[in-house]
Amino acid sequence: MTTAVAPTGRKPATMSQALNRALRDAMADDPAVHVLGEDVGTLGGVFRITDGLAKEFGEDRCTDTPLAEAGILGTAVGMAMYGLRPVVEMQFDAFAYPALEQLISHVARMRNRTRGALPMPITVRVPYGGGIGGVEHHSDSSEALYMATPGLHVVTPATVADAYGLLRAAIASDDPVVFLEPKRLYWSKADWEPDRPEEVPGIGTAVVRRRGTSATLVTYGPSLPVCLEAAEAATAEGWDLEVVDLRSLVPLDEETVCASVRRTGRAVVVHEATGFGGPGGELAARITERCFHHLEAPVLRVTGFDIPYPPPMLEKHHLPGVDRVLDAVARLQWEADWTSPESGSGVSRESGSGFSRGSAPGARGVSGSQSGTPGGAR
Repeated sequence: MTTAVAPTGRKPATMSQALNRALRDAMADDPAVHVLGEDVGTLGGVFRITDGLAKEFGEDRCTDTPLAEAGILGTAVGMAMYGLRPVVEMQFDAFAYPALEQLISHVARMRNRTRGALPMPITVRVPYGGGIGGVEHHSDSSEALYMATPGLHVVTPATVADAYGLLRAAIASDDPVVFLEPKRLYWSKADWEPDRPEEVPGIGTAVVRRRGTSATLVTYGPSLPVCLEAAEAATAEGWDLEVVDLRSLVPLDEETVCASVRRTGRAVVVHEATGFGGPGGELAARITERCFHHLEAPVLRVTGFDIPYPPPMLEKHHLPGVDRVLDAVARLQWEADWTSPESGSGVSRESGSGFSRGSAPGARGVSGSQSGTPGGAR
């Protein structure tokens, strides 16, 4: 006897499809939602994220704009002041820089400036990051600029489900949200049910993507698949790595991050942005401040180098990869014995010196810098 299995509606979907569906559903649910940007209408966006929206909702609600980012965002400010919910697309990460004046001086401050009388329900979509063979101005990771601007929420999905759920949450928010979309994950796939999308944690909540006991990899956006791959490869070295996906950079879920680091005693922060002045420095500082007495080793970072984005043929050396992540993990003071730099004498980690409680997994050769500086750590 054969038992019939009811169809679930789940089928492979890409992140770009989930983002498109989130925009479509938001526009269908609320006539105040308007999409505007360069080539978002007839073309459907460079990455086809807005494909079909102009045809379905009309060009008045999915509007092609001139090549003028400051004007696009300035227009969105006026729209928001009159009760609309504009969703702005900045075609590429570095194209957003001309709009920083509007973003920093008005979008981020308007609600505070008016003592809450004028909310700014603006979502600024920014395709960001490398890994697609793009030239400069097409592959930047500028999240630190947005994180350092009070008044903005900054989120970045790394899964298909989060792409839909976080974008819907961003559009519904009365606060301005910079929505960073990792370009290299646009074509990543997962089983997903578009008519009944799964609920995901909201803005401001991190998620543990892989449980582990040896050390914590703290990451987000395009670096999540790298960390998950590194965690699987690390088992051959005797390490059981936990992976935390931040999802939201502002507000930051410190509780989830610190709970993980307190369990494992070690942490490595991984992102594509530069090391010097990058998000990893802030994350490392907060982890150290809140978890100091639980740490077995300093918090390390694996980042892009402190250089302008390199030509396409060189980006594989610039972007954090599995080997660089594992080399950083190998530097987390796993040695069974620690040698005092003053005396040169060996100090057992089991002797109450406070350097480690655990046994030492297999060591791994360290090659190159783990910080954002080629040839040496900062």
